Amino acid sequence: MRFATLDDWLRWQETLHPKAIDLNLDRVRTVLRRLRPDPCAYPVITVGGTNGKGSCVAMLDAILRAAGYRVGAYTSPHLLRYNERIQVNGVAANDVSLCRAFACIDAARGDLSLTYFEFGTLAALELFDEAGVDVAVLEVGLGGRLDAVNIVDADAALVVSIGIDHTDWLGTDRDSIGYEKAGIYRHERSAICADPDPPHRLIEHARTIGARLIQVNHDYAYSRVGNRWRWCSGPLQFNDLPLPALQGEHQIGNAAAVLATLNSVRDCLPVTAEAIHTGLMQVQLPGRFQIIPGPVEWILDVAHNPPAAAVLAAQLRSRPCFGRTHAIVGLLADKDAQGVIEALAGVVDEWRPISLAGARGRTGAELAVLLGSAGIQAVAAHDDIASACQAAVQVACAGDRIVVLGSFHTVAPILATQPWLTPCPLPQSRET
Repeated sequence: MRFATLDDWLRWQETLHPKAIDLNLDRVRTVLRRLRPDPCAYPVITVGGTNGKGSCVAMLDAILRAAGYRVGAYTSPHLLRYNERIQVNGVAANDVSLCRAFACIDAARGDLSLTYFEFGTLAALELFDEAGVDVAVLEVGLGGRLDAVNIVDADAALVVSIGIDHTDWLGTDRDSIGYEKAGIYRHERSAICADPDPPHRLIEHARTIGARLIQVNHDYAYSRVGNRWRWCSGPLQFNDLPLPALQGEHQIGNAAAVLATLNSVRDCLPVTAEAIHTGLMQVQLPGRFQIIPGPVEWILDVAHNPPAAAVLAAQLRSRPCFGRTHAIVGLLADKDAQGVIEALAGVVDEWRPISLAGARGRTGAELAVLLGSAGIQAVAAHDDIASACQAAVQVACAGDRIVVLGSFHTVAPILATQPWLTPCPLPQSRET
């Protein structure tokens, strides 16, 4: 074995391939054939889209496990530990299993180099096979057509949404991006699209390859009824569904897409109404409008592009706070920071931009300039998340809320350090 620890394996993987992102399936497909020449012995569901992928994977996982299936789930990126990316029945892969899988992949690749993400995708498939899963749910990392996850021919492929993001790799318009995401669809297999306004090229591609296209508002529909909701597709109806445990009105649309996906594979993966109810009520996903209550409420959200920021703004408006809203924001340099700021401008009272390290990082000072160009004066630009949290806690009053948003690299340290547990005197009200 090349390395003894998971950290050593991961550090090496980050330097092995000349490009961190290399959208080309030839190398990873070749290595997969060397590892496992036969197709997956279990059904596979692939989930792509600009936003909502993580939520849909979490709901699929929760419902399928409630139905009694042994579920393998592969997601990215992680929040706290790399191990989170590969889970079997809700349990993250341990270091020993990951190192063993990486060693097998390393031996099989020969002189082919692989990216960090390609290593992870192959490791997930190795560990799912080893665990004898009944079904695998795979989240697309970037795009779809040339993403490493697309080496597997999914029995059902869900595209949750199509927005403008990752333009350097996917194109600058929804049509181009939609075509890339539609690349996960397959001939005569279920191709679900949950975007209510799908780009023409996505629909065209699905029809050209002969996929079984399933569209929201065409092949399935849903509506909220008070604190419940209903879903229907042809003669099949669920009229008294619980709201998903994940926060936000948009999660009903995500849940509806999940039901459409499960309905499309009911012949090989039947689920009961009871399992659907249980899964929707028990699903968990850190960092997606995650609320930590207290005298000062904390809200953690990995909204890092304008569509996600617009959803976050709507959620904040739907539950106004008594006091002020403080935002701590950190975004990578390849994200549309201006669009994120504009989407949230009307719901944030104080902004604290922070710097993110690494080659793709953006400084807090750069974000402050963008805030200024939008007519917003940042309270301060911070070099790191810790100093921003400390400053926000010192000025926050009872009834305020602190929203931490942007990159996974922004939210993850908050979950690790839990600054809301730091004792601090809080005034009962702010002087006017």
